[in-house]
This record gives sequence, structure tokens and C-alpha cells, in this order.
Amino acid sequence: MGTLKKYLIAGVLVWLPLGVTVLVVKLFVDLMDWTLLLIPLQYRPETLLGFSVPGFGVILSIIIILFTGMIAANLLGGKLVALWELILSRIPLVRSVYAAVKQLTETLFSSSGQSFRKVLMIEYPRKGAWTLAFQTGTEIGEAQRKTGEEVVNVYVPTTPNPTSGFFLMIPKKDVIELDMSVDEGLKMIISMGVVVPGSESAPVEEKKA
Repeated sequence: MGTLKKYLIAGVLVWLPLGVTVLVVKLFVDLMDWTLLLIPLQYRPETLLGFSVPGFGVILSIIIILFTGMIAANLLGGKLVALWELILSRIPLVRSVYAAVKQLTETLFSSSGQSFRKVLMIEYPRKGAWTLAFQTGTEIGEAQRKTGEEVVNVYVPTTPNPTSGFFLMIPKKDVIELDMSVDEGLKMIISMGVVVPGSESAPVEEKKA
């Protein structure tokens, strides 16, 4: 029975990650295929070729994004984008959502930004209990000015679903910066601590009494 259990676990470890990966990729491809609705019916691949082309929506989406980026990067395109944002800024509710998403996107994709560049270890939810967190910023705002000390904005993800979590402002002196990458930190969180980056390194020496 012990050997059978070992084989079953080994099989699960092979097929489960593969199955989840296939499902995620399929969901992404199906989502991108919806962009084919932008093409008139008579010009769609299934109409011209007589059969559907799985994943064609991904190619179309990449082309649209690249084309949009080429337009937005030049002077005329920049003016058109600014005009578009001016129109959206005058629409209630829409302007709030658009502005928040735009600011978040610019922060995440900025090469000079600090969001999700560092993995931290903080005491949470109580002193003596440690958890992983990701640095999301160090900008000085009203909350930081009123605390009277330097604080760090961090995101504490839940496990095994890191897309939900908590936003905290922690004094910098109470934060421990780790050497592991963001990918390694996510693996550790998703695996609920089963996958530990750097576990092959030598154990920390016990403190002398």
C-alpha cells in the first residue's frame, strides 16, 4: 500500500500542474478569441477558410496591442490619447475607474517603479507570527506624513489564492527584505509553504543562550 500511495502521489504531482496549466492557457486563448467579433463576419477566418482557427484571437490581440502602442508612442497618437482621456475624465464613475486602473497599470509596468519588485517578511497578523508580503510602494503621502516615521506599502496575499489579500502600511524598521524573487515568493505562497526557495542552503545557526 505504501508503494501504491507513492506512485499515486507521484502521478498527481505530474498531472495536476499540467492540467491546471492547460486549463489556464485554454481560458486565455478562448478569451482572446472573442476579439474575432471585432472582424466583420465575411472576413473572419472560419468564413474565409471554412473552419475555425483556435488561438487566432491571440495573434489578433497582439497585433491590435502593438498597433495601438505604435500610434500612442508618436506625437499625434499621444494627443489622441490625451483627448480620449479628457473625454473619459468628464464622465462620472467611468473617470474614477479608468484613472485608478491607468495609474495601477503604469505603476506595475514602469521599469523604474517599485511595485512588486521586492519580497518582504513582516510580523502579521500578530507579533511573533511571520508572513510573506510584496512591496507595492514607498511614496510619501498623507498617511505616511501623519505616522511620523518612514513606512512601506505592502500587499499581503492569501494562500493558496494570491489574488486576494490585504493592504498594510508597515514601518520600514519592522520589515525584513528577502533575497528571493517575486516568482519564488508566489510559489511559496501558492504551495502553502511546501515549496521553499533556498531550502538547500545551510540552516541558520541557533542563537546562543
